[in-house]
Amino acid sequence: MTQLSSTLAALGLPATLEPALAAFLRLFLKWNRSINLSAARTEPDLIEHIVDSLHVVPYLRTQPASQTSPLRVLDVGAGGGLPSVIAAICLPDVHITALEPVHKKHAFLRTAARELALSNLDPRADRIDDHVPRDYDVALSRATFDLREWLALGLTCVRLGGSVLGFEAVPRADLPPGTTRHSYALGTKQRALVELRRPLS
Repeated sequence: MTQLSSTLAALGLPATLEPALAAFLRLFLKWNRSINLSAARTEPDLIEHIVDSLHVVPYLRTQPASQTSPLRVLDVGAGGGLPSVIAAICLPDVHITALEPVHKKHAFLRTAARELALSNLDPRADRIDDHVPRDYDVALSRATFDLREWLALGLTCVRLGGSVLGFEAVPRADLPPGTTRHSYALGTKQRALVELRRPLS
């Protein structure tokens, strides 16, 4: 059993997702040889990033949309698609907007959407300050901002009752009141998905 297949099983996700995830892995490594998508240069390093990103999928599966269907998710600073492409592969009924203003990274996201047939992934070359829609159901970001800064910024991107997600590598004592943690193990390391929900009023 591969690390990807064991992670899919542990998260209650279908094994049929593994070929698409493996195709993304190959495409990412190919592009990463010529442009700087990530410091993850080897297959084991990239698999760890994919496994980390997969932990957002069970959470997104439980989130209700408001008046819109499907669920609308924003990934800010999407980089090489971790986690936006991973979530788009695993959740074809969820619409994911991936903001990445760096041209080469945005080009990769567009290529991934096309080659992996991800019609639910919408890569945009926008900066968050210039991105007009502010009514997403969920906003997330991974390793782009300081975590506390991101949670505050993310609240401006979601509808009333929407949620903001961040990835916590080291426990923080300075996160906003109301932040909840969803802890998980990443190999021998402890990680957490942190969530802050925008009040309904």
